[in-house]
Parts: sequence; structure tokens; C-alpha cells
Amino acid sequence: MQTSPREAPRSRGDKPYPDLELWLLCGSQEMYGPETLTQVEVQGREVAAALDASDVIPLRVVVRPLATSSDGILNLFQEANTDPRCVGVMVWMHTFSPARMWIAGLTAMRKPLLHLHTQFNQELPYAELDMDFMNLNQSAHGDREFAYIATRMGVSRKTVVGHWRDPRTVARIAAWSRAACGWHEAHRLRVARFGDNMRNVAVTEGDKVEAQIRLGVAVDGYGVGDLADAVAGASEDSVRAILDGYADAYRVAPELAAGGARHQSLVDAARIEAGLREFLARGGHGAFTDTFEDLHGLAQLPGIAAQRLMADGYGFGAEGDWKTSALLRIIKTMARGLPGGTSFIEDYTYDLIPGRERVLGSHMLEVCPSIADGIPSVEIHPLSIGGRDDPVRLVFNAARGPAVLVAMLDLGDRFRLVANEIELVEIEESMPRLPVARALWRPLPDFFTATEAWLSAGGPHHSVLTTSLGIEAIADLADIAGVELLRIEASSTLSSLLSELRWNRQLFSCRCR
Repeated sequence: MQTSPREAPRSRGDKPYPDLELWLLCGSQEMYGPETLTQVEVQGREVAAALDASDVIPLRVVVRPLATSSDGILNLFQEANTDPRCVGVMVWMHTFSPARMWIAGLTAMRKPLLHLHTQFNQELPYAELDMDFMNLNQSAHGDREFAYIATRMGVSRKTVVGHWRDPRTVARIAAWSRAACGWHEAHRLRVARFGDNMRNVAVTEGDKVEAQIRLGVAVDGYGVGDLADAVAGASEDSVRAILDGYADAYRVAPELAAGGARHQSLVDAARIEAGLREFLARGGHGAFTDTFEDLHGLAQLPGIAAQRLMADGYGFGAEGDWKTSALLRIIKTMARGLPGGTSFIEDYTYDLIPGRERVLGSHMLEVCPSIADGIPSVEIHPLSIGGRDDPVRLVFNAARGPAVLVAMLDLGDRFRLVANEIELVEIEESMPRLPVARALWRPLPDFFTATEAWLSAGGPHHSVLTTSLGIEAIADLADIAGVELLRIEASSTLSSLLSELRWNRQLFSCRCR
């Protein structure tokens, strides 16, 4: 059965990604005859419709014509490659589908691949089993045939095993599809880099050309004067609207409110935000960086502006850290529509009381209010670096709960992701002399294992903190991107993590030679 022209489904506005699609390809073969193939097609449509109706799967699930011949399969994968709505392909061998038919298609495939190992029926009708039923429901060995050829060809894919109505199966498909949406975003992402990175810092550097080759992310450099011009040209209406937004959303310190002694600083901050928004929108940028060492033409370091742009989904990296900025945008895209938040963060200092070791994370100013516990306050305080006016910022504590820290580093021959499961804990002590956003967490499995593994991996001090996504979605993103990942979680041991790093070092060393 050959592919037929694609009928474009209508967007579903209730999905976080209403215009993106995951394609389902059901494998079979012509030898079963038209009656069996019709039944396979009907059941494939039912599976796709159920997944599409799921509240946890964030995009459209679209069934495509049956995959029953080499030419037809090749055409389907080529269509997926060129369709901007398709972020990934999910394959399921409903019957036995000889794997040589899949070689051409898998060779041409450029979209992420998920192998769903399921079957239409959940229970076996033991008393009624006959060969007609067995010939129709052959996933148990049909998917093994597909898995063999994918393995032999070295095809990267996610394998999910379970019945298609099982919530555990659906949740894993959902996590992977979010990673596929993040990968889709990476290939459209442009990062605006205002100035260079902080002088003499190593970890925020990196190979921007390699990042575009490997990850799809484009990093565009601009002089801070370009941003200053946009700030100076911001309309009074846009500045006034942003000031109204501050008053509506936050608790504004009296000295910053209208009529307050330092209200002009709030106006300056709003003007910077207005200029930044206009500049990023005009250039089609989804992320940006700045640095306190290059603020030419700006009245203050963008604090509240960076925080609010992050809350709206933009990526951000301080001190020119374009890798973290891009990663933040990708993970925010993956987390769209989920509860919780995602923010730029930095490991700052430790609480090393035996038995309750914790990390205090923060930054000078720029932590996203999507992770806040309660309503942030708008405050102004001195900043001893940067040589500009005191910056306005949002001050809050992070909400408690499970989270994941993710960081990206450039090792010269490859990129590496490091991800650590953490538990955000309540900040019980007041910190009146630390007027910035704060997060306090306990790394898993424990402070010593997680921290030694992070340091051994070369993990940077800048990272992305997300309370919306679990570590499996991060692992799925790494697999799709073909990027090394050190996964530090509750079940990890230091010996296994260090062994993994040693093996990866040898593996990539061999590849380089």
C-alpha cells in the first residue's frame, strides 16, 4: 500500500504545541491481503486518535498511510523530513513488517524516531485464539524485526514498551515528544549576544559554529550600543504599559512606586525592558545574553527585564553565556503548558551542616519568577560591579519541590550535558541583606556524590533549573541531539558515574582518531 496525499489536520488550540505533530507509522506488508490491511489501518487510526486526545501529550498525533513497501516507507520519511509541522516519527509494527523494507527510509530519516512496542489488544482472548488473530496481532515479533535493523544500522531512537492506553506508556511518549519539540525549537533558535562573555572566564566560551552544526542553534553577536539605541527609541506607550505590568503583577517597593524617591530607576528599567523586547522581536531571537562588563549606553544592568523575559519563555545567559541561554530556551519550550517553572541559576555557596548539606543558588539579579514561591517584590539595591546605576530586580524565594538542574559544556571535541535531580527545600532563615532571588536545594542522591560527579564532569556554574520536567525528558533530548549526558539521580553511585565518564572519554577519544 503506497502513501497517499497528506490531508492536513486542523490545529488543536488546547495543545501546548497546537501546530506541531508527531506522526504514527504502522508497519505491515501486502501479503496479508486487503481485509487484514484494512483492519490494521482502522486500528492504527484508533491508537493515534487516543494518543492525540490525551491531555498529557502536548502536540498533535497524526496517523499516516500504512507502511507496507520500501518505496512507500521512503516516501513517508522524506515527507516527514520536509514537513515543518512534523517534529518526530513514531513507528509501530502492528503485524510482521520485513525490515529490509525499512532500510531506505531509515537511511533517509532526519527527524527524531520513537519505536512504540505495543499491541492493539490489552488482554489475550485465550479461548478464541486462532491463526487469524495471531497473524493480525504480531507486534511481539514484528517489532523485534524492526529493532534489529534499526540497531544494525545504528539508528538512534527511543523505545517505549507498554499498551497504548496505559498511562505509563502515554507519559513516556509525552516526555519524548516534548524533547522532540525542544529539538525542533533548537533548529529555529537565534541567540542575540550583546557584547562578549565575561573576561577571562573559560566555561562560558564555546564553539558557536559547532553548536549550529550539531544543535541547530545560531548565535548572533551585537554591540551593546545596538541595544542602547533600541532602548533609547522605546516608545512612551510601551514603557508605560510595562510599568503598569510591574504594578499589577508584583509588590513594588514604595521608593520605586510613582512619586517615590527612586521611581526614575523603575522607569529606566522599564525602558530597558521595552527596548530589549523590541530588539529581540525584530530580529526573531528567542534567547539573549548580556554581561555587566559591557553596559555601554545602558543606565543599569538589565535585571527585572531579563527576569520577565525569561518568564515569557525567552532564554537568557549572564556574562555572555550563550550555551546556557540556548539551553534555557529549549527547556522552556519543552516545558510549555506544564506546572512549575524553569530558570537560569548559578551555584553560589553551600550550607555544610553535617547531614543537611545544601546548595544556595541565585545570581546577581537574573532568576526567572516562574519558580517563585508567592508574589515577587520589585526592589532596588546597590550592585558593586558594572559601574552603572543600582539595578531594579525581582526578589523572591523559590518554591519547594522536585527539580532538575541541567548544564551544557563544550569539551572541545564534543558538547556534554550534565543533569542532576535535586529537591528544592524551604528557605527557613530570612536573608535581609541578600536582596536577590534565591533557591535552596538538596542534590540527589546526596551532596557529596552529586557534587563530586558534577565537578568530575566539568559541569559549569551556570545551569538551568526546571521544576516542570523530569530527568527522562532531558535524557530524551540528549539522545535526540546525540549529545553525551551524565545523569545524576537518586539511584546513582559515584563509582558508576566516574566509570561512565572514563568510558565516555575513551569512546570519544577513539572517534576523534
